[in-house]
Amino acid sequence: MDMTHEWYVALSKSFGLFWLLGLSAAITAYAFWPSLGGRFDKAANSILDDEDGPAQPTATKPEDEACR
Repeated sequence: MDMTHEWYVALSKSFGLFWLLGLSAAITAYAFWPSLGGRFDKAANSILDDEDGPAQPTATKPEDEACR
């Protein structure tokens, strides 16, 4: 079998296609796996859980004031 540049290009394109298809299927299966739904819901809402209202300013330090 003659190993030419075109043969390697065709092999890499085919391998890349099947690799990306398999990776996409695995990621989709992981994202929609029923037992992981609670983890994703918790992550989606976690940023909202600890907020009581708008951010409150902290005490200012002398070095934070503008120079005159």
